[in-house]
Amino acid sequence: MVPARSVTLRFLAAPTDAGYAGDVSGGRVLEWIDKAGYAAAVGWGGTYGVTAYVGNVRFTTPVAVGHLVEATASLVHTGRSSMHILVSVSAGDPRRGALEPATECLMVFVAIDAERHSVAVPVWEPLDDLDRERQASAIRRIALRARIEEAMAAQDYSDTGTAPRITLRFLAAPTDVNWGGNVHGGIVMRWIDEAAHILATQWTRNPDNVAVFVGGVRFYRPLHIGHLVEVEARLLHTGARSMHISVHVRSGDPATGILEQTTHCLIVFVARDEHGRASLVPTWRPSVPEDKALEDHALELIALRSEITRP
Repeated sequence: MVPARSVTLRFLAAPTDAGYAGDVSGGRVLEWIDKAGYAAAVGWGGTYGVTAYVGNVRFTTPVAVGHLVEATASLVHTGRSSMHILVSVSAGDPRRGALEPATECLMVFVAIDAERHSVAVPVWEPLDDLDRERQASAIRRIALRARIEEAMAAQDYSDTGTAPRITLRFLAAPTDVNWGGNVHGGIVMRWIDEAAHILATQWTRNPDNVAVFVGGVRFYRPLHIGHLVEVEARLLHTGARSMHISVHVRSGDPATGILEQTTHCLIVFVARDEHGRASLVPTWRPSVPEDKALEDHALELIALRSEITRP
């Protein structure tokens, strides 16, 4: 049997998917992205797969509660055990039938066996010009992703900075479990969105703020059910209408209290006015050397990610 080259999930956005601003939250959309990507990855690899990376998620159109949602995950490149999957999400009023693009991103899954060792996957080959174009884009991003990961790993975060930040702490619940027995990546990305939303709300004093970009979501290790989870969001940089927020997720056995980093990413939020347009946000200015280093780091990542859109 030939593995499917793409998977499409279709469903209605439920009232329980709504965020604090009324539309479906960015975190919930990230969950859908992860589920569609997972379905495509395990269908192609024929074994359990883990989310390794999610890159360059740009939210272009909000998804309303009650809208019909279509999440399509398509293979665009394979390595020995890695599967590069392009996920696009579209949504629209089911009474009208037309769906509008809401977001698109590239995910990387790794196929693993029962002992959590990586295993080889079938080679994916392009069939037409669109496939070849998508594969070439995925391959170009491998080197760029390595540069982004290197820059993120080299940056120090300590308690000496004065940048606004918040920390959420809780236990990973059984309802967060994925098909491999751990917390699935979509839930972790929802936590990231929630922590960043709280920080953005505290900074702007405006609860109507939304994620417009999520980048460099790197998953380092699995997060187990029952583990103590710590999600720390820290403001790195403000633009005229944007807040660039770094989020670290750490977890570990609550009996020891030792937490290890599981996920790290940068997320960009904007506040909205009464008409739903992006509004001006208070300017944050670094006041100590670590603050300045972290703002420079955010600007470096902005420059690196801008290369993704270049030919």
